Amino acid sequence: MNFEHTEERRMLADSLNRFIAEQYGFETRDRIAASSEGYSKAMWQQFAELGVIGALLREEDGGFGGGGFDIAVVFEALGRGLVIEPFLGSAVLAAEAIAAAGSDEQKARLASIADGSAIAGFAHDEPETHYELARVQTRAERGGEGWVLNGAKAVVAQGEAADWFVVSARSAGAVDDEAGISLFLVARDAPGVQIVGSPTIDGGRVAELRFNDVQLDAGALLGAEGQGYAVLERAVGRGVLALCAESLGAMEAAKAATLDYLRTRKQFGVPIGSFQALQHRMADLLLEIEQARSAVINAAAVLDGDRIVRERALSAAKASIGRIGTLVAEECIQLHGGIGMTWELPLAHYAKRLVMIDHQLGDEDHHLARYIALGRRLAA
Repeated sequence: MNFEHTEERRMLADSLNRFIAEQYGFETRDRIAASSEGYSKAMWQQFAELGVIGALLREEDGGFGGGGFDIAVVFEALGRGLVIEPFLGSAVLAAEAIAAAGSDEQKARLASIADGSAIAGFAHDEPETHYELARVQTRAERGGEGWVLNGAKAVVAQGEAADWFVVSARSAGAVDDEAGISLFLVARDAPGVQIVGSPTIDGGRVAELRFNDVQLDAGALLGAEGQGYAVLERAVGRGVLALCAESLGAMEAAKAATLDYLRTRKQFGVPIGSFQALQHRMADLLLEIEQARSAVINAAAVLDGDRIVRERALSAAKASIGRIGTLVAEECIQLHGGIGMTWELPLAHYAKRLVMIDHQLGDEDHHLARYIALGRRLAA
């Protein structure tokens, strides 16, 4: 199998890396992260004009990419620049759910996502769900010709900025049944929707949503009633790949900063990078990062393949990324010494992002257990 990027992907990576280096430096990123919005509308529009958002969507959905390697290329560059604009929630998770299950009228919203004129939120996680995709307590009950929504969603990325949300709710079955989950499109200004935002430790903002007797018409239902689990799994799978690639980009940036420090910081009149003990630690780190890259490549290659093979590859990649990302964060901080913890140094922010990626869409332990369970199902 040929894992080399196409000319189009190489050009996209080059232009995106150049734009981030020139227009999205650390000081700019730090200012955006600390802002009340938690992202930059101007930057979001520029990313759209560069075609970065469109690269995450398939051609039939109004984009010009959407494959596993397209997602990997974009998010590796975003990770290298610590970009905090709403790519994951809007252009990957919410967009994929709409593309997979939406009617023609609903899919028309994808155009506004691709051109950056609208932001979609992905509201699935709930308090105390511990990453279990099927565990949904938010309820959707029939009300006249439509639906009535009640419940809460937690840690919705850029939820305050979203124009509308893809919301999962249980319309039938027990709280952890795969069957009986329905998806809905809910406007942010719908009566009964409450949005409470907060900053995150690694930059940007999230929101908690509450739905209090929210009245939805029949057209708000996304896909078939009670059949939302497969759509969620498909969307979250693409999100997992995106996070893994983002982590890889952040690892590469942290590695480069650490190598530069080891070459320039002197002790006893020589660069500390000349000390054999530090060379061995750095060599081990480089091998781990290459292992992470292989896991991302493997997941990207099977993203549109058989379900069990795809989900095992995604869980294997996320488990590996969780372990390796944390290791890279710890080692790079330690190799820098005390300066590695200072707020002014970008490394500290890369370290925080690497650790937090492990906790998004399932941590190392969750995905390792899932990988084993899927393997048993495959063997059976």
